[in-house]
Amino acid sequence: MAKILVVDDEKIIVKGIRFSLLQDQMEVDCAYDGEQAVEMARNTEYDVVLLDVMLPKLDGFQVCQAIREFSNMPIIMLTAKGDDMDKILGLEYGADDYVTKPFNILEVKARIKAIMRRSSNTMIHPPQPPENSTDIVTGDLRLDVQGRRLFILGSEINVTSREFDLLKILVLNPNKVYSREELLNLVWGYEYPGDVRTVDVHIRRLREKIERNPSEPKYVFTKWGVGYYYKA
Repeated sequence: MAKILVVDDEKIIVKGIRFSLLQDQMEVDCAYDGEQAVEMARNTEYDVVLLDVMLPKLDGFQVCQAIREFSNMPIIMLTAKGDDMDKILGLEYGADDYVTKPFNILEVKARIKAIMRRSSNTMIHPPQPPENSTDIVTGDLRLDVQGRRLFILGSEINVTSREFDLLKILVLNPNKVYSREELLNLVWGYEYPGDVRTVDVHIRRLREKIERNPSEPKYVFTKWGVGYYYKA
């Protein structure tokens, strides 16, 4: 049974989301302010956190940043309709996805289920590592596919689910240049309504974590005007 944390200070919205998710046999916890959300996420490993931007005590960006300090649990931000800055900031702080308000609950459930499928390693688009292997090793990098963990020179690097998926695709196809549109479709899905800036933000955050000098990358390179690739 999937375990979801819904965070919003508008109780009528939380009630509606909770009721709909329960109909899909999901287990739902609720939080109504930022501090409560962080505490609940610290004590429970959720399959997905559905997180509103506007919250008392700590806003959604602060909550997202706080959770990323101790967990890679997937986070979907609820942002104001048409507010691109909220979407970009959410991704910058480590969110995996976003849904704009007012939203259709069917879209919310579809996003949750899509993230859960990816987290369960059932996404069929990216090439897979050799049979019976749970690790991908290349140079200094080791990707634990089953645990969705990244290690560089033996030290674990804390990456989000989307950052892991992006790196995995690139590493499995060294020197192959993927366009931003291709990466968006492979990682976020063909029906994802966002744009290619989502890829740019995640690549930038990934570089900040794995590159000693992001402006002179060792692993993930840019082919200007084309896209991104992993240099073997």
